[in-house]
Amino acid sequence: MQEPQHAHDHADADHNGGLLHDLRTLAHTAAHLSADRRQALRSLLGMGTLMLVGCGGGGDSGSSVTADTSTSGTTTPGTTGGVSSCSVIPEETAGPYPGDGSNSNSAGLANALALSGIVRSDIRSSIAGGTATAAGVPLTIQLRLVNTASACADLSGYAIYLWHCDRDGKYSMYSSGLTSENYLRGVQPTDSDGVASFTTIFPACYSGRMPHVHFEVYRSETTATQYSNKLKTSQLAFPAAVCQTVYASTGYSQSVSNLSQMSFATDNVFSDGVSLQTATVTGNAVDGYVATLTVGIGA
Repeated sequence: MQEPQHAHDHADADHNGGLLHDLRTLAHTAAHLSADRRQALRSLLGMGTLMLVGCGGGGDSGSSVTADTSTSGTTTPGTTGGVSSCSVIPEETAGPYPGDGSNSNSAGLANALALSGIVRSDIRSSIAGGTATAAGVPLTIQLRLVNTASACADLSGYAIYLWHCDRDGKYSMYSSGLTSENYLRGVQPTDSDGVASFTTIFPACYSGRMPHVHFEVYRSETTATQYSNKLKTSQLAFPAAVCQTVYASTGYSQSVSNLSQMSFATDNVFSDGVSLQTATVTGNAVDGYVATLTVGIGA
């Protein structure tokens, strides 16, 4: 004969009911026994209760386990899924070599944002008449722009202007012999995941500063033409251990000495805290590095 539907469910219920009845009887009996025997029966009662929970008893139809999936960090820029928490990145100085139209060099107004071809991902070579290319350990920088005022939503369609010194600690457009060059400067729009990516070289550590990269955030690529349109100015830092490894490479000898005399605590920009500005860095000095940072702004 065919087994009735839910027969196993009914059998489990009868079994649990019988066990519950026995446990109640034992509990009642324990009240009339000696202390030692009462303790033994209580232990048996506890074991039986665990068996009931394991069988789905205890009065609830089921149980749930909630895992803590919150994080104080962020996901890696360049991946989908957004971030679960974010903070506004500190406002920092653009320094003396911004090349955003806010000051001048020996030849006049220094504005890389007005150059033809400044919107580019690979910023290692000069453009618009410049001929030099910056040498150094390859580095990809990925900045993920998020809205701290809207659940850390990715900000697509914005633009980031990024610049930094070369392997010798010099800045194009300003340093002696480099006023006609504009390498290591570029603008990139943020993609659908809020990410702007730059191909560059690892910057030097020059005297008085920890290694860093400057950047400005603009509402769009079309507004990234003049510093007065910027929404945010900040700087990216690198883990000191990574810098030490990089500077053991050919061409960074002066950076070894400079870094040994510096720390985040003595840096005039990062001394008040650098946790929101320190990039996550992967890779090696041969194949190159990838530095990722989530940049929160109150858009």
